[in-house]
Amino acid sequence: MNKTAIIYARVSSTTDRQNTDRQIMDLTKYAETHGYSVNNTFSEKISGAKKNSERIVLQDAIQYAISNQVEAILVSELSRLGRSIYEVQESIKVCRDNNINVIFQKENVSIFDANGKESIVFPVLISCLGMAASIERENIAYRLQSGKQAKRQRNIEAGLKPTVGEGRPNGSVESDEAFLSKYKDAVKDLKKGIAIRKVAQLYSLSTHTVQKIKNVMGRTR
Repeated sequence: MNKTAIIYARVSSTTDRQNTDRQIMDLTKYAETHGYSVNNTFSEKISGAKKNSERIVLQDAIQYAISNQVEAILVSELSRLGRSIYEVQESIKVCRDNNINVIFQKENVSIFDANGKESIVFPVLISCLGMAASIERENIAYRLQSGKQAKRQRNIEAGLKPTVGEGRPNGSVESDEAFLSKYKDAVKDLKKGIAIRKVAQLYSLSTHTVQKIKNVMGRTR
C-alpha cells in the first residue's frame, strides 16, 4: 500500500514569467518511484523571504497534511520552503511535531528515514543548507543594490538625470534648481570649498547625496 503525500511547490515571481509546473512534474515522478500516493498539490507564487504567516498556501498545505494524516510533504528543494533559516525551521518543527515527514528532492534529505526514525543528521543539514540559502539571498540583494548605486554614480558623473527607479519617483520632473533649494546650507559650504565628507557630516547627509549636490551645482553654473 502506497504512503500518502502532498506536493508543495513555490516560485518567487508573481508574474507569468515563472510557474510551478516543472516542480510539480518532478515531484509527481518522485512520488511514483518512491511509493507515494499524492493526495493533493499546493502551489503558490510568493517570495521565499516572506514570513510563514504571509505564505497562506504553505500554511494551508501543512494544515491539510495534519488534518488528513498525510505521511509526507514533498518539496523540490529547501529554498522552496523559505530562504530564512528561522522560517524553514519553524515549518519543519510543526511537521515533525505532527509526525509528518518533509522530503526535499534536490538535497535528498528528510525529517524521518525509511524506517520512520528521526534522522540525527537532518537538523544539522537543514541548518547548514538554510544558512547557505540565507547568505546567498543576502549576497544577491547586495549585488543588486551595489549595481544600482554604481549606475546612479556613473549617471551623476556623466551629468545625466536619474531615470525611473534611480533616485526620483516615476514621473518626477524636479529641476536642478528645485533640488538644490532643498540643500541651501550644503550648497553654501560646497561653494566655500569645504570637503564633501565634512559637509555630509555637518548636515547628516550621505557622501553620495553631497556628491550629487556638487554635480548638480556644476551643471547650473
